Amino acid sequence: MKITFFSTKPYDKEFFKKENEKFGFELEFYETHLGPHIANVIDNTDAVCVFVNDKVSAEVIKELATKKIKVIALRCAGFNNVDLEAAKAYGIKVCRVPAYSPEAVAEHAVAMLLTLNRKTHKAYNRVREQNFSLNGLLGYDIHGKTVGIIGTGNIGRTFAKIMMGFGCKIIAFDVIANRDLEAMGVTFLPLIDIFNQSDIISLHCPLTEQTHHIINKESLAMMKKGVTIINTSRGGLIDTKAAIDALKLKQLGYLGIDVYEQEDKLFFRDLSNNIIEDDTIQRLMSFPNVLVTAHQAFFTEDALQQISAVTLDNVSNLLNNKNLTNKAAMLA
Repeated sequence: MKITFFSTKPYDKEFFKKENEKFGFELEFYETHLGPHIANVIDNTDAVCVFVNDKVSAEVIKELATKKIKVIALRCAGFNNVDLEAAKAYGIKVCRVPAYSPEAVAEHAVAMLLTLNRKTHKAYNRVREQNFSLNGLLGYDIHGKTVGIIGTGNIGRTFAKIMMGFGCKIIAFDVIANRDLEAMGVTFLPLIDIFNQSDIISLHCPLTEQTHHIINKESLAMMKKGVTIINTSRGGLIDTKAAIDALKLKQLGYLGIDVYEQEDKLFFRDLSNNIIEDDTIQRLMSFPNVLVTAHQAFFTEDALQQISAVTLDNVSNLLNNKNLTNKAAMLA
């Protein structure tokens, strides 16, 4: 049985080849993302494996069906880039990795928060230039602050537990309140109260029609002046232009993003010798109180090992008409 991978990097090949010793699939790797431009290269393949920026539209799925693809396997948790209705219509099964390493993403969110607040990235560069001044490096105590968490799935729950260790008051919003978190002292509130009360807001919800631009001009205006926002989930949760306006007005005090609305044209590539034509990201990165990382939160050895193991296990089970080990991994 053969799996064709798209949007692959050297680390993908390394971890999947190592894990595949247990499965014995034939693996084929493409660096380009999956889209209408490349679907025609697929040949004698049972499954395709895609990542966050692959465009698995109805048009692409139709082409996959003509190639007799049986499984679309996402090696990530999010699935907003896949037309699930089209997959169902063509009888193609879709699976994902719902929980590879919540610690990896949650810890990166904390790292971004600490870096922005205590400006360790700026201090590092200063000291290397023999500048030992503290001017401009003033931060604030995270202890005692109110942290609002939007989305309390595996990653959101992990982030909440970490921030409780800092001595923060944790408030959260989700469609269904998590009883375990409530027992630990987390208060679930309506979204508007999260916006009103939080000193720090961290986004851990999926991107859907309901959550698209959940951070926008109106919601930003509800927040405390100088609020800190961290997004390690999906770029579309934030209206970037509204965030820029809020930064200019100092309504938004700090912004840390590991994801970006138009990241498919930028992230996972070395563009150091290119002229970036995206004026929005260039403006965003010009602010001293903004930290951008390039979809790095998942990038740990533990997470990559789990992603490769769960993905190959999913494909193996589906191609052999077996039930998935984790029911949440099945999408269509």
